[in-house]
Amino acid sequence: MSDASTYRTRYAPTPSGAMHLGHARTALVAWLRARTAGGRVVMRIEDLDPPRVKPGSEASILRDHEWLGLDWDEGPIRQSERFDRYAEVLDALRARGRVYPCTCTRKELQEAAAQAPHGEEPVYAGTCRAHPSHPDRSPAWRFAIGETFDTRGPGFVDVLQGPRPGTAGDPILRRSDGLFAYPLAVVVDDHDQAITEVVRGDDLIAATSKQLALYDALGWSRPDFLHVPLVLGPDGTRLAKRHGAVGVADYRDAGWSPERVLGWLAWSLGLADDDAPIDRDTLRERFDLARVRSGAVTPPSP
Repeated sequence: MSDASTYRTRYAPTPSGAMHLGHARTALVAWLRARTAGGRVVMRIEDLDPPRVKPGSEASILRDHEWLGLDWDEGPIRQSERFDRYAEVLDALRARGRVYPCTCTRKELQEAAAQAPHGEEPVYAGTCRAHPSHPDRSPAWRFAIGETFDTRGPGFVDVLQGPRPGTAGDPILRRSDGLFAYPLAVVVDDHDQAITEVVRGDDLIAATSKQLALYDALGWSRPDFLHVPLVLGPDGTRLAKRHGAVGVADYRDAGWSPERVLGWLAWSLGLADDDAPIDRDTLRERFDLARVRSGAVTPPSP
């Protein structure tokens, strides 16, 4: 864990739509971890990609957090106001020879991925490591994890899920359209905001190794990572907007109380024996991370 004396975690919603139960579950775990440790919660709005931001989404997400009683101590801090900081860190990596221009197109990368062995995560082939494959194109900027393109990032021990292996593949830090990418922004933000434990959904667990390599390249202390099991849609995939506009607000509008939503969230995590309504302070008193179950659950109908 970071050497900071106070536990610090964050909420990191993307304002691209309504706050759904998957984010609410992760936010609940972050809140419980912070409040039982006497720590602090930072609210960070991850509006890194302006075309994806929907008007009114940030306000509705903040309102849903407040309605559930999942308060925070600092923020909101918006990624859209931190582009100069991301550019500064990218320049530092460039000066150290740790990033390189990549001119591969999405189609070319998809074709290369299609040739990867079945069941294996496709790894960027290092096509542009020595020089851009198409110098006439506007480049993206990739982080060189190691001396060779297939160097793996460090393994780590997830607070909830235990030991995890390192993963290979040089991630993009700045896109060819000039927008900064998530792997860079999230590391810079968590460092600058002194986050000691990252609590997030386990759809991001595979990306953690590469982010840890970035911490190491910058000489920064690593936070701990706790990945929360996902909520799935009816088709068995990660709950998303394609499953319909079922958000926290939909349950509120259907007459659910905050305690009823919290009761389902707690039960789905394994923190309660049933889905009966429960208030946040009772949850805090009973919180035991060892009870959090692995595996995914599907959401109830409003």
